[in-house]
Amino acid sequence: MSAEPGDTPRAPFRDAERGGTALLIIDMISPFDFSGAEALLPELARAAGRIAALREAAARADVPVIYVNDNFGEWHSEASRLYERAAEEGSRGREIATLLKPDARDYFIIKPQFSGFYSTNLPVLLPKLGVSRLILTGLAADICVLFTAADAHMRDYALWVPEDTVVAHEPERCRWALEIMRHSMRAETRASDAYPLDAWLEAGQATEAAPDD
Repeated sequence: MSAEPGDTPRAPFRDAERGGTALLIIDMISPFDFSGAEALLPELARAAGRIAALREAAARADVPVIYVNDNFGEWHSEASRLYERAAEEGSRGREIATLLKPDARDYFIIKPQFSGFYSTNLPVLLPKLGVSRLILTGLAADICVLFTAADAHMRDYALWVPEDTVVAHEPERCRWALEIMRHSMRAETRASDAYPLDAWLEAGQATEAAPDD
């Protein structure tokens, strides 16, 4: 059942045992009013559909979903206001925001810069959820997703960036960003329709169970 975006769940007071996964949805709650956005809408809609399916799978598997969203210059804004702006009548992002509307199970973090880790509470939240594996989705593959992936890699998070859930301003930029994450950050980049969430979770369990070298 849907709830207002500001109605976020409580995280544990203490850090939890590592080994869990979280799904990050980056900058998809947006009016998409920047230059060139209109041409991106078909790709954004395609990715949003795959993200929505992955989000449903995450809910079934009890995997936390964390929206990591730009503040769009609204320094006094909050989750509900960002959602309202994206979903208002006439917004290019209305359909996508409606499809991906956060609910009471989800967390919502507002970021001031490209990386989801920069000047946000994400580095505090993830340990409390016991997360050591991240699924990154959203916009843009070569900017905010890439910067977030780099910061996550430096913090020793395992990464899956499903190639069908990320978008860049140009297809070539999306391809090279995925290549950087795959080769330099050891990220899994298989598409979500070819590599189901259950497989990613099972791989994580196998890694945690493996003895240290």
